[in-house]
Amino acid sequence: MKNTDPRVDAYIAKSAPFARPILTSLRAAVHAACPEAEETLKWSCPSFVTNGKILCGMAAFKAHATFGFWHQGMTDVLGEDGGKADTAWGSLGRITGVGDLPPAKTLRVWIRKAAALNASDAPSRPRPARRPAAPVAVPPDLSAALKKNRKAAATFESFPPSHRREYIEWITEAKRDETRQKRLATTLEWLAEGKARNWKYENC
Repeated sequence: MKNTDPRVDAYIAKSAPFARPILTSLRAAVHAACPEAEETLKWSCPSFVTNGKILCGMAAFKAHATFGFWHQGMTDVLGEDGGKADTAWGSLGRITGVGDLPPAKTLRVWIRKAAALNASDAPSRPRPARRPAAPVAVPPDLSAALKKNRKAAATFESFPPSHRREYIEWITEAKRDETRQKRLATTLEWLAEGKARNWKYENC
């Protein structure tokens, strides 16, 4: 394959065993459908660029992989297919195996349409505005714990509502009291270090 980046090879090699064939298949599909696509890393994850614009990108996590198109015009293209693609984000959703990928012909058509959008002057349609989520009440045990930990409390107060919600939901969704207490302790530890709930994935 031409226009490859050794950093992508390293990324795939370091990914979980289940993700390697998925990423390898997607990589091959992009280059087969769009030979001019160049590889790079964006936000530490493999991406493909055409006409100086991001065409698509992929990433691997602990239990799933993702693949998505950058141009907002692709949300309509994927929607027309009527498949299982997450059209709201122009992506293929959670991929846990090669069998989750769309047919090779369909994927090839999508990639070529994405490349055509990048080559055109078609403006990227802005995402619809989201309604602000209702504030989530801080549970009594978290509130009491924060009063005893100034660093954690300062971080929690400085976080946007979405970051606070992530911690609150993580704690309140625990089914066992033992699990809840462990999550509460971890929350205080991470907050004291200035970390968001999903800090482990911020570089992906």
